[in-house]
Amino acid sequence: MAFALKVLLGLFAGFAVGLVIAGGSLAFLSPVSRFLETVGTMWIAAIRMTVIPLVVSSLIAGVNRAPNPATIGRLGGRAVLFFVVMTTLAAVVAIAVGAPLMARISLDPAAVDALRATASAAGTPAGSMPTVSQWFIDLVPLNPVKSMADGAMLPLITFTLAFAIAITRVETAYREPFIKVVEAVQDATLRMVRWVIDTAPYGVFALAVPLAAKLGLSALGALAGYTVITCGVSVLFMAGVLYPAAALFGSVPVAVFTRAWLAPQAVAFSARSSMAALPAMIEVARDKMKLPASIHGFLIPLAASTFRPGAGVGQILGALFIARLYGIDVPFAGLVAITATALVTSFSVPGIPGGSIVAMVPVLMVVNLPVEGIGILLGVDTILDMFRTTTNTTGHLSAACVLAKGESEVEEAPSLQA
Repeated sequence: MAFALKVLLGLFAGFAVGLVIAGGSLAFLSPVSRFLETVGTMWIAAIRMTVIPLVVSSLIAGVNRAPNPATIGRLGGRAVLFFVVMTTLAAVVAIAVGAPLMARISLDPAAVDALRATASAAGTPAGSMPTVSQWFIDLVPLNPVKSMADGAMLPLITFTLAFAIAITRVETAYREPFIKVVEAVQDATLRMVRWVIDTAPYGVFALAVPLAAKLGLSALGALAGYTVITCGVSVLFMAGVLYPAAALFGSVPVAVFTRAWLAPQAVAFSARSSMAALPAMIEVARDKMKLPASIHGFLIPLAASTFRPGAGVGQILGALFIARLYGIDVPFAGLVAITATALVTSFSVPGIPGGSIVAMVPVLMVVNLPVEGIGILLGVDTILDMFRTTTNTTGHLSAACVLAKGESEVEEAPSLQA
């Protein structure tokens, strides 16, 4: 049986048991719900313990292994700027469109209060946020080790990025051995993540039972609403931002863009992997669109490895859904914090099934949202991952068209209009 199907079965089996408990007809099952809640919390803790070493090692390795814009010329700098702007726009669209829609998801107030009490009992200060000025002050950690111990992700990310950039200035004889150690840590942590994700069907079941027991039938409706909203916003971002960007800034008509890139998008949607769609993207860019060698030989592989606008949509909406589920209001400063964290972590999403869920943990932690909620999101992640990956691939293709416009090797317009 496919792994994704096992996770989905675990989710619905957990909902079924939880709904039976919510009905009150089998009162003796209540202790089972409490036991499974403990198991689910332990499973989430297993994910959380991998987050800090994974984020730190991925950022250090990524900064030091990424092509240096100073050595690859103007294209590298333009590519980084495009990636940052588009991922930020993805987060803004998710907040502007998704937040009002999430607020319309119907939930029983008493059930939400029960979930919120559970989160508080687990030690999560629901939605607590510092003032705006204090938030900016806290971006620079007084003690990076303390930030690591406290799970303060944004200060830790600030320090890690500065440290990673400083390492690039160290002599090669010292830098290379250190980076190899960091990459070994990254690889070992990814293996640990893989072990935890392999148990996802059971972890999701353990989390779904107490959730359904507290929320009743509204849990299924809320999850369905979250799925529809996330898929819809992903499509909206592609149609409203990425396609127009290719047309306006890349001078590629929307109809041409749509026809040319349909095959890579189909591969991305079905395989749920940008890297699986990479050969198709290169072939289309080189043979059909006649884009410069610097685009299909450098930019598209770089984008497939680092540029994930779909994560900008998915992580923001996932955080907003969990906030709604637990009845937590996220203030403006919190929205800024999750946008900044999602922007950074989107460049280091682990390339494994369920990896986007692990990368989402820092987004939740930065505004003290209950991390336990991601177990429920994982249950429908297969569907969402199809749309996230298609959004990512569309972003790669849009970047290719826009950035090719400024390259001296770009062919004449007829090749783009064939």
